[in-house]
Amino acid sequence: MAREARPPVIAVMGHIDHGKSSLLDYIRKSNVVAGEAGGITQHVAAYIALHNGRPVTFLDTPGHEAFKALRERGAAAADIAILVVAADEGVMPQTLDALAAIREAKIPFIVAITKIDKNNADIERTKQSLLENQIFIEGMGGDIAYAPVSSKTGEGVSELLDLVLLSADLAELTADPEKSATGFVLESTQDPKRGASATLIVKDGTLAKGGFAVAGDAYAPIRFIEDFRGARVEHAGPSQPVRISGFNTLPAAGALFSVAESKKEAGALAEEQAKMLASSSQRDAAAEGVVELPLVIKADVAGSVDAIAHELLKITDERASIRILSSGVGSVSESDVKVAHAADGVIIGFNVSADPIASELAQRDSVGIFLFSIIYELSAKVKELLAARVPSIAIEKELGRALVLKPFSSGAKKQVLGARYVSGILTVGDRVKIVRKEIEIARGKIANLQQARADVKEIKVEGDFGAEIEARENAAYGDELIAFVVAES
Repeated sequence: MAREARPPVIAVMGHIDHGKSSLLDYIRKSNVVAGEAGGITQHVAAYIALHNGRPVTFLDTPGHEAFKALRERGAAAADIAILVVAADEGVMPQTLDALAAIREAKIPFIVAITKIDKNNADIERTKQSLLENQIFIEGMGGDIAYAPVSSKTGEGVSELLDLVLLSADLAELTADPEKSATGFVLESTQDPKRGASATLIVKDGTLAKGGFAVAGDAYAPIRFIEDFRGARVEHAGPSQPVRISGFNTLPAAGALFSVAESKKEAGALAEEQAKMLASSSQRDAAAEGVVELPLVIKADVAGSVDAIAHELLKITDERASIRILSSGVGSVSESDVKVAHAADGVIIGFNVSADPIASELAQRDSVGIFLFSIIYELSAKVKELLAARVPSIAIEKELGRALVLKPFSSGAKKQVLGARYVSGILTVGDRVKIVRKEIEIARGKIANLQQARADVKEIKVEGDFGAEIEARENAAYGDELIAFVVAES
């Protein structure tokens, strides 16, 4: 079947407290189909609003994790972005962070100048602030559309949505509803009743009951599909947000999903994805010359997972880094062990236990599971594990130096030399380099030392001395003898 136009997926981004949530709330309450808005009693990660009879999917608090993960895979979470800038403050640091994410995703965006109802709102000053930060809006030397809006009165919201639809038309967004569904994970949570659940955004094809949704190393049977209202539906088409439950492990935000026909196919695909992620991680680290400590993080609640990840990523080392393979809520599972084992990683748990099967598999595959109830103890252990991964570097430390004055005799492996002390201490048994015109020609060992025709253990004062050196190359007048030791750090 030919491709058809599909609704746009919109991300609203910007500085904290600039009215992003208020704008989304107003759109949800005033533009969701009558009778549906009242049914939304809990936070939803995405929802569909209608404007001029056309559906628009909004991503609510999509999070930079999903956006970053998708960018790494060459995909964009949203088709269009709305960059909110408050009329009472103008461009702020997080505005620029959001702008960088939008530009890196290479998607068009519209500026919403929010809070125009406030007494200290100054639209013209805000427009000047945009210009000063290289955001060239229409009428200020650029072609970026903008709309002043108030989430309290609703002023300008309709015009903003007009601009969204116009931008969508210009982007010519299409999909093939006859294809099997593909898309991405917006967020995932551990539901006490339903287990691991995820909000998926269908970007192409149609998701129907039956088969298995596979997202990264996670998969779930598609027994039922919930729309953004929590109502069960038979299928979901392009640009629609859906909720799927029953994943074997929490899928990562930003993971791309597809559909497999059987559990066997889903398991094989998930395992292959886990290996690919681990291999990619190792290649990236090798290319940068940095070793990694891959981690699987499990905690009792989502807030703890975020807090732990935030703290652990502060731990740094010039030659090693932490990479979070996956994170989630609930006890350590068999799937967690498999993910850690594939990447030569370890599992860190906070206020959770490990399933008996997971513990047995971890012991068999030598995967470390470390469980804690105190955050600082968890951090200390991770620092210890990271330090253990840092490869030791062999550093040559110079001990002493002398100048060759005259070679007296030489054999297959030994030679007797006359030399003059230059610096440091040269000791019998030391390793030694023979250096000619700053180029090392041989390495060997100091077999014997003589001063005033008497054997000595070391030379540490100025004067001439004799040395017996074990080396494959013979030294000549003017060469340097450099005694050294190899130390690891």
